[in-house]
Amino acid sequence: MEKNTDFGSVAALWLGHKKQYVKKSSYALYCTLVGTHLVPFLGAKHEVLEADVQEMVNRELAAGLSQKTVKDILVVLRMILRFGAKSGLIEDHRIDIVFPTRRERTEIQVLTLAHQRLLMNYVKEHFSFRNLGILICLTSGLRIGEICALRWADIDLTAGVIRVRRTIQRIYLDGRTELIEGAPKTVSSIREIPLTRELSALIRPLKKIVKADSYVLSNSPSPTEPRTYRAYFKRLSGIIGLPAMRFHGLRHSFATRCIESKCDYKTVSSIDAMSKMLK
Repeated sequence: MEKNTDFGSVAALWLGHKKQYVKKSSYALYCTLVGTHLVPFLGAKHEVLEADVQEMVNRELAAGLSQKTVKDILVVLRMILRFGAKSGLIEDHRIDIVFPTRRERTEIQVLTLAHQRLLMNYVKEHFSFRNLGILICLTSGLRIGEICALRWADIDLTAGVIRVRRTIQRIYLDGRTELIEGAPKTVSSIREIPLTRELSALIRPLKKIVKADSYVLSNSPSPTEPRTYRAYFKRLSGIIGLPAMRFHGLRHSFATRCIESKCDYKTVSSIDAMSKMLK
């Protein structure tokens, strides 16, 4: 290929190069951002100028994309342009993008203390492994992919911790979807979370009869898919009469309760203090 190759061709080469070095989930995200956003706007261009990118940004924002999503697209664009310039395929011009000065308001969904008590009481009174997962999320702040990937071996009653080592997600790649299990996205996501005394007491008799390598939510060798668990939580919320909320709201609720209890949620004492607030 010669210099001034069209952007679409450079992007395809970059994806092929990147595939060797990143996780499958990251590669799938790159493919989506390139195929859905960058190539439709810039694919035929042999030179990507600031005005072209600013027009793309303005259109994407007008179409309803969040500033965060657009900034993620720009990160990928800059990686492609650097790759193209280093390979001698395309010019890498300085690009400074202007975003609206009005900040977007992101609604953070959090259960009230009364609604959280209602949910916790319900899942304790109507025991199932799926309901146990909701209780674990409310008292540990696990993400949905992390609770779906949690195995009984990850719950260490002797040490009093939950070890977060994996996550499950469904990705779109090469025209099909695939459920994958792998390490969390960042190093900080690999962590140990203290168990509350109440949760330890609930899990202790279960640990005597379950298999260590089974997934907690299904108590079987097969995991529960995140979208299936989201749908279950939505149905359960309707049965209980909770306000509509995304599953991730459980994580926000956990963090809020920790702040309200004025405790460091990374310590055992803080999580136990939060648990006492909810009784």
